This record gives sequence, C-alpha cells and structure tokens, in this order.
Amino acid sequence: MTWLRWLLVALPVSWFLAATGRPPLAVFVVTGLAVIPLAAAMGGATEVLAQRAGPAVGGLLNATFGNAAELILALAALRAGLLDLVKASITGSILGNLLLILGLSLFAGGIRRPTLTFDRTAAGMGGAMLLLAVVGLTVPALFAATHPAATTAVTVHLSEGVAAVLGLTYVASLVFSLVTHRGAFGHADHRGVQAEALGRAGGKAVATLAVATVLIAVQSEILVHATEGLVVRFGLSEMFLGLIVIPLIGNAAENASAVVVARKGQTDLALSITLGSSTQVALFVAPVLVLAGVVLGQPMHLVFTPFEVVAVGLTALIVTVIALDGESHWFEGVQLLAVYAIMAIAAWFV
Repeated sequence: MTWLRWLLVALPVSWFLAATGRPPLAVFVVTGLAVIPLAAAMGGATEVLAQRAGPAVGGLLNATFGNAAELILALAALRAGLLDLVKASITGSILGNLLLILGLSLFAGGIRRPTLTFDRTAAGMGGAMLLLAVVGLTVPALFAATHPAATTAVTVHLSEGVAAVLGLTYVASLVFSLVTHRGAFGHADHRGVQAEALGRAGGKAVATLAVATVLIAVQSEILVHATEGLVVRFGLSEMFLGLIVIPLIGNAAENASAVVVARKGQTDLALSITLGSSTQVALFVAPVLVLAGVVLGQPMHLVFTPFEVVAVGLTALIVTVIALDGESHWFEGVQLLAVYAIMAIAAWFV
C-alpha cells in the first residue's frame, strides 16, 4: 500500500513537533499517523518470517506479534501510570475489531454480493473463544461490584489470577489451532501486500521487525506524553482516547487489510482476522499488561467500568449471533457500524 509509505514522512515531523514543544493535539495526530506504517511494516516482516518458518512456527509468530504495535503503545501508557487509558485500550480494541472493522468488512463485501457466506464451524469456534475471553474480562468487575469493601490489593491479586488463566487458555488455543485441529483453521496470508513489499529475505524481515519495534517504542513515548497534554488541555477522558483513538492507531494497517480481503470476497479471512485479533487482545495482551504492571511497579487490575463491561458483553453477543448462521449481508455490516457509533458517542460524554 503506497499510502503507508507516504505516512512515514510523519515520523521526523513528529520528532520535530515533540522536540519544539508544539501543541499536544498536533503532536498526537502526527505521531499517531507515524505509528500506522510502522505497525504495517512489523506485520509484514512477521508474515515473511512466518512463511519461512513453516505452518506451526509461522502461526505462532503471527499469533504472538498480531497486536505487537498496540501492546507497545499500552506498555508505554502503563509505564506512565495511565492505567485508565491502558484498560480502555483493551476494551476499545475488542469493540473496534468486532464492530467497526467487521462492520466495514461486511459492508464492503456485501455491496458486491447479495449474500456473504463463511465457514460456520470456524466462526462458531471463534465466537466461543471470544465469549470465554469476555467472561474472563468481566468477572473482576462483577467481583468488585458485589464486594465493594474489597481492597485494591485484593482486586489486583484477583486480576493476576484471571490473567494467568487467560494466558494458559491462549496457549491451549494455539495448540488447538496449530497442532491438534490445524485443518479446521486457515492461516492464509492477510498481510500479503506488506509482505511482498518487504520481500522474502528472512534477514531483511528480522531487521525490519527490530527497527519497527524500536521506532514504535519511541513513538509510543511521544504519543503518551501528548495524551497527557490532551487530557489536561482539552478535558478529553482517558476512556475515550483508549476506547476509540488508540486502538485505531495501533491496528490501522491490519484493520485495512481485513476490509480489503472482504471486498475481494474472502469473508472467512476477514472474520478470522477480526475475531482472532479481538480474542488475542483478551487472552494475550491483557495478561501481558497485568504482568508488566507488576514488573514496572504499576499494579493494574482488570476491573473495568460498568459501561465497558456492558459494551463488550453486548458486542460479543451480537457478533456471535451474526456469525453462527454462516451467512451475512451488507446491512448487518451497517448495523454493527451503528452500534459502534452509538458507543463512541457515549464514550465521548463519559
């Protein structure tokens, strides 16, 4: 995608704006734009390495680095103590993938075909994993609501236990999809454009992955600093930034690829990208952030706000209902987009 290369111009511009103390909004926007091509480069390099390593190891690489850019952003925010922003980015990623991106994918594919069909078995397994992940993310909030006298230390320890279970479930899901039942899952290339742009050389892919990781880490620090300025100057809530803005920045390249493949008629692949990415956020990214909080001295619990709990629960239910019949059309995409718009408007006023 040529437009991704042009966005690299934003990289030095963001450094200049940050170094000269320009307004936080300008720094935030330009820095966020610079993250998008870096995330695409990281995804493309991972795909090249996955192709060279074989199906099993390749699937593990894709699963592990699928949300790497977003994880780096969240770690930077966690180190800065922006815990509300970090937690909101977890739920925001799930909502964005399942409502915005899947909605756009179904709409893009449906305007060319009256009916979209996909594998009910794979969709059912993805939906079941998603609901399990949602249970893990909502139980700490239910505990906090029913035990208001519980101390922060108790909720943190509870979250650590839940994170451990989610992490083990993630490992089991990799064994299931890559070893025992790999035939039921397609590990097709949904980053083919980026992979082709990076070439087939493994050494070049490793170098690209390393450089992109370092640059995303640098941009994350700038972005987090600008976020603090936005919160103070404009009164924007960390929840809105985490629910709506940060997930779009971290997942923009992968999200664009889901819409592109759906427009080409590969509905199964688009559904796999959105469901898989959302499940990975809950089963891998969230546990890693909880563990990182312990290491960084920023203990983070998984007690989300009632708004986030209800939003994620309803979203998982809606998507599961849509996926189970194995068919869809463009209007279901519009419905998902409408739900996302409603939640975004509500998040603005939180």
